[in-house]
Amino acid sequence: MKDIEQKIKFKAIILAAGVGSRIKPLTDNCPKSLLKVGRETILNRMITNIQKNGIHEVVFVLGYLEEQIKNYVKTHFPDLNAHFVRNDRYAETNTGFSLMLAMDLIQGSGFVKFDADVVFDKQILKDLIESEYTNCLCVDKNINLDAEEIKVIIDDENKVIKASKKVDPKDAAGESIGIEKISSETAKLLLAELKTMMEDEQNHQEYYEGAYERLIEKNVPFYTLDVSGQKWTEIDTKEDLITAEKIFNEET
Repeated sequence: MKDIEQKIKFKAIILAAGVGSRIKPLTDNCPKSLLKVGRETILNRMITNIQKNGIHEVVFVLGYLEEQIKNYVKTHFPDLNAHFVRNDRYAETNTGFSLMLAMDLIQGSGFVKFDADVVFDKQILKDLIESEYTNCLCVDKNINLDAEEIKVIIDDENKVIKASKKVDPKDAAGESIGIEKISSETAKLLLAELKTMMEDEQNHQEYYEGAYERLIEKNVPFYTLDVSGQKWTEIDTKEDLITAEKIFNEET
């Protein structure tokens, strides 16, 4: 019963405002989250996994080709308690700005945040929700790291010290895959931190991990969930899409 109650109180945030420039021309007329892996869109897989794990309220942050995503959600998930927030400045801002826009609709609830281009097995989300850690980043420790990935440094107690693209791969424990759980208490602090950050236009291109790092510096603890060996991939390029097809082909 405790697990069920825990799942019910969570909301979800899906950040889906971006253009998907690295996978063009596939995204010229289609949002990246609506590209298909096998027979299913990335977004369909994501929402289905969210619902299977007991979360039924989702905040979508949209921008590029937003009406396609709105219509898709309303058509394919008519019973979902869906909220849509528009990032009017999606072309000139980054994920930190988008996450800030979603936070008012969270209203102090605990939530799980998803980058809209991640394809993952539902077990990853189940493990995250049931994790003992209230603030937790899903991290793959068995992966080749490069400049484009969010790399995570942890201490001996599994606490996150840094989470950034700027982290030296030699110092990193692994890659943050773009799925995190945030407690209701930390959600309030996170909104305040993001608002403070975005008062300075120089921070509009910052990733949301920058706000996590600011909270970590203020002794708000973040931990990691090791998802090494589980099925997931982030879709940035055509090659990533091919990789996703291979990983999830038995489901299509």
